[in-house]
Amino acid sequence: MSTPTIGLVLTGGGARAAYQVGVLSGLNRLRRESGEPDRNPFPVIVGTSAGAVNAAALASGADEFDRAVRLLAQVWRNLEAGQVYRADAFGVMRTGARWLTLFTAGWALARWRRANPRSLLDNHPLEGLLREMVPMQRVPGLIEQGHLKALAISASSYSAGTHVTFYDAQQSLQPWTRSHRLALPCRLDVAHLMASSAIPFIFPAVPLRLPGRTEYFGDGSMRQAAPISPAIHLGADRILVVGAGRLHEPVGARVDANGYPSLAQIAGHALSNIFLDALAVDIERLQRINHTLSLLSDEARARTALRPIELLVIAPSLRLDDIAARHLQALPRPVRALLRSVGVAPESSEPGHAEAARGAALASYLLFEAPYTRELIALGEADTLARRADVMQFFGWGSVRAQRGVAAPAEAAAFPATAAAAAAASA
Repeated sequence: MSTPTIGLVLTGGGARAAYQVGVLSGLNRLRRESGEPDRNPFPVIVGTSAGAVNAAALASGADEFDRAVRLLAQVWRNLEAGQVYRADAFGVMRTGARWLTLFTAGWALARWRRANPRSLLDNHPLEGLLREMVPMQRVPGLIEQGHLKALAISASSYSAGTHVTFYDAQQSLQPWTRSHRLALPCRLDVAHLMASSAIPFIFPAVPLRLPGRTEYFGDGSMRQAAPISPAIHLGADRILVVGAGRLHEPVGARVDANGYPSLAQIAGHALSNIFLDALAVDIERLQRINHTLSLLSDEARARTALRPIELLVIAPSLRLDDIAARHLQALPRPVRALLRSVGVAPESSEPGHAEAARGAALASYLLFEAPYTRELIALGEADTLARRADVMQFFGWGSVRAQRGVAAPAEAAAFPATAAAAAAASA
């Protein structure tokens, strides 16, 4: 049998993407323990939003994968909000305070174009950080040398209302087009990362040049109906998906707060819908297609464009909102004041009070601070090591027989380690 092509899908989630780095660190540890050589295990890498940043960092270091993971972890472990967006008082006032003012005095300010802010926060510092940590110019050479087959980054066009996957691949592939989504081959650069990670309302849109026109793009998680699809189109036979939030809540939903929801709670709920829901739906769709394939005869399967894909999903075993709630004070004071103005409040100190930190979901996407990111990295590594047997079997690393019986966390158990998924040209 030919060696399968393994794809990596890293989803969006702002600061939550630190969890992905923990998963990658756990994978690296298991690879070393199994005696596997230091080579890139993911010929196909696909990323969206903050996941696109992690994906590009891995792809640009695909010739030294262990080093790429360690450097990525080093950045996330020592991250500060000011490296991602303007977190000083003046910077926050220039964007956030003025943006909120338009809600109440927009009628009086609209005559001045300069009073029309583009986002809640200014993420200009992120561009400098990305140019420093992600040498995108290396990707084409690494593809030519065979260290990588394809890198894909997705973004959403505000101008045309379409979802676009920009990709650089080893071989000439026919770009795919589906309803409201298409793929474009190109040389990827930092501008694509900025566009893919431009969280709606929070970070400004980014202009990208397309054939014959320029369009403005925002976060790739918007209108992303099939997050796994690009990896399949780019030739992956097995796919590891790393989520940035719990895919299933435990029985007995928790009510976080009483009374009318704040703007922060509504915004956090909307962002969770954008970043998390599409992935769970896509996984379920692939599993249903696979089940249908299993019912077909060999002759019928030979006549269909469908092909089986082995899928491994690793997602947080804990609620990242709860973790964020413990680290709200790590945010710079001006950012805390801005978030407080839209309803983010610390956890109640009253004994027995059922209300968790209000708006913690919104804060969980913006908490680019080391205390929070380090805890997410630790969680990602722990969740991965708890799936040791599943990971070893998925990659074919060493003997997995002695690893049977290792318990998986509740979230991981929701998706079997080798849950076969199916994909087609229509994916």
